[in-house]
Amino acid sequence: MALSSSLADLSILLVEPSPMQSGLVRRMLEQLGVVRVAVADSGQAALAALAEDAGDGTVVISSLYLPDMAGTDLVAAMRANERQEALPFILISSETRPQRLEAVRQSGACSIITKPFSAKQLERALFAAADYLYPPPVDQLDAADMEELRVLIVDDSIASRRHLCRLLAELGIARITEAANGREAVAALADAMFDLVVTDYTMPEMDGRELIEYIRTHSWQAEVPVLMVTSEQNMGRLAAVERAGVSAICDKPFEAGSIRRLLIEALTR
Repeated sequence: MALSSSLADLSILLVEPSPMQSGLVRRMLEQLGVVRVAVADSGQAALAALAEDAGDGTVVISSLYLPDMAGTDLVAAMRANERQEALPFILISSETRPQRLEAVRQSGACSIITKPFSAKQLERALFAAADYLYPPPVDQLDAADMEELRVLIVDDSIASRRHLCRLLAELGIARITEAANGREAVAALADAMFDLVVTDYTMPEMDGRELIEYIRTHSWQAEVPVLMVTSEQNMGRLAAVERAGVSAICDKPFEAGSIRRLLIEALTR
């Protein structure tokens, strides 16, 4: 699907209890060429609408504070539903406290838009959702080579692991091993050869920095590329990750195009 027409092909479910706010977002969507927009004023209404019609091209745009649940609860319910778990989710909120947004970051959300926002910011979030739904062809690596690649995904969030698995599958990568923390990853690295490790930072047992330090200093696969995908914002901790030998760092939530580019760069070094 061509990028110029992708927004017109999206079907938006806007979850917003405020008529004024939903009217504002709808006008922005119309200006961006989005014509299929449905509105739900609560989390339960949104889930009912998704149960009835959640076809290809559906993107959920939700406020954080809903009358019956939080936007974090809504995305959690979506990720627990097999038919809805892969739908792009965009959060719109004035909330900036990391602890309130962490569940959305870990859910595989496409974007978090902070109020007040412009049509340009909304457009970028929609293009990120469209890029996830309709990935462009990958020509940097041979398809046969991609099929042979072995990737280890390390994240204590099941939703994040599934989100990454879907992106890897789009690249033609099928040989994927999952680990819920650094200790499980260490065990996997001892048993099998990997071409790439994708890890979170904050995990129980052994975090991402400790895992990278182990790989670079104790593993027989010390040269394996390691990509960190994380919601960690502490610059001191991220600097320590860079010193430990990470190949690249990507923020959560991440744009599908950005993660594809970083994956390809890591694999072609």
